[in-house]
Amino acid sequence: MSLNKVMLIGNVGAEPEVRYVEQGVAVASVRLATTRRGYTLQNGTVVPDQTEWHNVILWRKLAETTEKYVHKGDKLYIEGSIHTRSYDDKNGARKYRTEIWAESLELLSPKPQPAQGGAGTPAATPTDTGRDEKLPF
Repeated sequence: MSLNKVMLIGNVGAEPEVRYVEQGVAVASVRLATTRRGYTLQNGTVVPDQTEWHNVILWRKLAETTEKYVHKGDKLYIEGSIHTRSYDDKNGARKYRTEIWAESLELLSPKPQPAQGGAGTPAATPTDTGRDEKLPF
């Protein structure tokens, strides 16, 4: 038995790159940073934060969701698997790239709330009671 499973919670380091390949299949590439917090040892030695950068690849609907909703600085939860590929650079040297192929994605950053009564925000209608009513769903 074997298992290739990755779970990451991290921050998007740059705007996602989305492209469309044959037959309109969307592919998104996201750089995700995960940070292990630093600490101080009893003897006073300071161990700094350690940040790892992950190359995350998302396909089809996940890529389309990424294109619409994911931006630099957002916090994401990604589940997927590790894939390593090799290629030859322009000098002929063999290079390897490790990627996380996402199988699921959760947006953990809160949605920005529109300003109350600001430009572009619809004013309250006379039927708006202002009460927080419990909805059945």
